[in-house]
Amino acid sequence: MTPLEQRFHQAMIDIYNSAVQECDYRAKAFLAMVVERGGLPAAKKLLSTSEMQSGLFELFECGRLDLTVEALVLRDEYRELFTASELAEAKRRLDMLSTSPK
Repeated sequence: MTPLEQRFHQAMIDIYNSAVQECDYRAKAFLAMVVERGGLPAAKKLLSTSEMQSGLFELFECGRLDLTVEALVLRDEYRELFTASELAEAKRRLDMLSTSPK
């Protein structure tokens, strides 16, 4: 694992912990996937389909889209880890929710 991939992995764990603390949202399946596969493979798996995960909606309801995998993927420091289609899917999901009323 490269240093950038290690930082991304830790960031995935950090967004989980922040979601627990700030939204009382415990995404146990998400955390298990990150621990078992690693942060980068987990993110790629989640972005591999056009289906939105339930956690995205939970964090939207909490007003914390910044704690989503999609937002993490789109951070400048991590963009190089992802393909153009993965980045586009992350952006599409966030854009869709950003224009939706709560």
